[in-house]
Amino acid sequence: MRLSVVLPLCFLVNICFAAGQKKPPGNSAPQGAIENGQSLFLQNCAFCHGRDAAGGETGPDLTSSKLVAGDVAGSKIGVVVRNGRPQKGMPPFDFSDQQIAELSAFIHAEKTKAASQQGGRRGVDVADLQTGNADAGKQYFNGAGGCSSCHSPTGDLAGIANRYQGLKLEQRMLYPEGAAATATITLPSGEIVTGRLAYRDEFTIGLQDASGWYHSWPAAGVKYTISAPAEAHVDLLGKYTDGDIHNLMAYLQTLR
Repeated sequence: MRLSVVLPLCFLVNICFAAGQKKPPGNSAPQGAIENGQSLFLQNCAFCHGRDAAGGETGPDLTSSKLVAGDVAGSKIGVVVRNGRPQKGMPPFDFSDQQIAELSAFIHAEKTKAASQQGGRRGVDVADLQTGNADAGKQYFNGAGGCSSCHSPTGDLAGIANRYQGLKLEQRMLYPEGAAATATITLPSGEIVTGRLAYRDEFTIGLQDASGWYHSWPAAGVKYTISAPAEAHVDLLGKYTDGDIHNLMAYLQTLR
């Protein structure tokens, strides 16, 4: 009778190390796997998440990610990599099981490295942005800040703290996106044309109409008005005090 023996994973890993693979401090993956994962990461992920997985222009810091913290050998990372997150601009990647394991090994190695460093924290924790007074922020929203003239906590801002957290919420508050400027042009004939402001300088005014067509006129030959909601936020940048920003952030984080 032949017996089957199932060896523990840790025993198999130790055999690999004994055979010549070096085990880096604080990481259970072989150095070769980490290096392969690094190469894969630099080719496919670093553009968004940074070369060291600590965050880039558009991608979050993976070394402080809760998902990564709960990942074991790619069990959670692999799901995200293969399915992508289209709503956040991340495409899916058709990686093999081995590639997922190696990619995970590199990310965990960078997480361990980041945790070992003293001071110099690169990221912003949600707790860093919760130091203000929500009641004072509400007063500023409805009073001196003038926010309520364009926004409503039960309208466009309803649930905003669920859609954006931490630094993303503060960036949304200070530098809003998607609030395109619109132009209303009154021609000499009296005809009125409206659309998204597409171009403006001292000589020319141009817009894109609802059908997508571009129109332009000499600025001196027409009358026009511009509505640019985002410019109100730009104007506030020079007026905010640190307290205003902290208090307003505290209030916005109550809008769930």
